[in-house]
Amino acid sequence: MLQSRAEVFCCSVLSLFLAAPLSAQHRSQGKTESCTAAVLEGEVRAGQSFRKEFAPGRELFLEALPSGWIIRVLELRNGHELRGAHDWAEVATPPFQSVSPLLISTDWAFRAQDAGAWNPRSFRYARDESAFTALAALEARVLANDGAAAVQLGSLVPEQLAGSLRILDVELVPGLRDQAAMATSVASHWEETPHEVVQGATPSALGRLTRLRFRATLDLASGTSAVPGVKVQRFSCTLRPTE
Repeated sequence: MLQSRAEVFCCSVLSLFLAAPLSAQHRSQGKTESCTAAVLEGEVRAGQSFRKEFAPGRELFLEALPSGWIIRVLELRNGHELRGAHDWAEVATPPFQSVSPLLISTDWAFRAQDAGAWNPRSFRYARDESAFTALAALEARVLANDGAAAVQLGSLVPEQLAGSLRILDVELVPGLRDQAAMATSVASHWEETPHEVVQGATPSALGRLTRLRFRATLDLASGTSAVPGVKVQRFSCTLRPTE
């Protein structure tokens, strides 16, 4: 079956995004400089969310959806989440309102096993409030098909902080339908992803995700420390470790 224009565009944007250079923090500092990332591990069951502050004023939020989960980075102020129309990972991780590494779900015709096979997942999040504001404004313009905004977004995204999420184990009911075209370019690591199949469950076209164990790694801006109790990974700024 031929791919639609939307599918081709989406996969092209994802390919460009995943191949983008390391964030400005890593490119601007010298070879002897050490960069840092916060490392979080967690486990959720269907319908459960995960929240953890990893740096002062920044929270990783794995939000439960009817179809699975979505990765968000939220601002915390005085211990309270600031929830608006956008979050700090969404605005820095195009394409918008489309297939996204932030979605661990059966949305966009992904089967449960496709969601598990996209592993690891790379994304970015806004490095500071100024960048978040600029990126949020650009998202609205990009969705309105503003070509100039798309060019601006393309230059800003690589300057944001890098993040990744690796699925350590996933439990699911597999989907019965054939793999959708949009899943073929990203959902390619099913055999390497530890997984368990729920026995005796009612089958469906896309299946469902029932449990997820994961490790998230989020780069920290220069001069920022992880909050106490959060594991820190240090690495050369010119050579970020691969998942």
